[in-house]
Amino acid sequence: MAILEIKDLSMVFGGITALADVSLSLEQGSITAVIGPNGAGKTTLFNCITGLYKPTRGQVLFKGQRINGMKPYKIAALGLGRTFQNIELFSKMTTMDNLLLGRHLHMKSGIWSGSTFFRRGSKAAAEEIAHRQKVEEIIDFLDLQHARDRFVGGLPYGTQKVVELGRALAMEPDVLLLDEPVAGMNMEEKQDLMIWLGDIKEELGITLLVIEHDMRLVMEVSDEVMVLNYGEPIAQGKPEEVQNHPEVLKAYLGEDSALEVA
Repeated sequence: MAILEIKDLSMVFGGITALADVSLSLEQGSITAVIGPNGAGKTTLFNCITGLYKPTRGQVLFKGQRINGMKPYKIAALGLGRTFQNIELFSKMTTMDNLLLGRHLHMKSGIWSGSTFFRRGSKAAAEEIAHRQKVEEIIDFLDLQHARDRFVGGLPYGTQKVVELGRALAMEPDVLLLDEPVAGMNMEEKQDLMIWLGDIKEELGITLLVIEHDMRLVMEVSDEVMVLNYGEPIAQGKPEEVQNHPEVLKAYLGEDSALEVA
């Protein structure tokens, strides 16, 4: 059953068509990659799905409910999370505090219950403990123990990318959109992230939609691949089917080329 459906989605900025009749269906528990040259409309697609942009035409259905036109925070509350192409963390806060921010949708305590935080049996204190336990699970899952109490701004770039992934996981989303998750990472970090993506799918049961330029990652972890070029889908299918599709090769490398995945 499809958990996220995109139907004939178009996005026009003035006279520029960023997306043209894009359709995509994500099966629950799958990993789908969206690839294409720079400027193909990939991040625009993510922005339409998550409510940052209101599509010109088409529909976005999440768990059968139409969500295009909804506010981003309402879409997030339904169980749809994302990371960004550029890191969006609070550099002067610790890893633990940044991950706790991902729990905000699950926090029920208000100002009045918070005022009784230090009283015995306080609901606010119990809630804080539960959220910290969840964050500790994510820290263990992503091997971030060394960064737990460090300010994010002082961490290596690759580690910051993992922290951003952890913050998104702290939301406990049903579908997670990752915008270039391995950009700026070294080979070892990329290998670790490929393993985590499989674990997120298998162990956490989260459906993934991934924008990525690293073709090795795309080919190894994806169940389905969609290729965009100038806002239009030019190929869609299994990784091995898309890899040598003539329109894909032309879009990336020109005529008579082969797409390198090593």
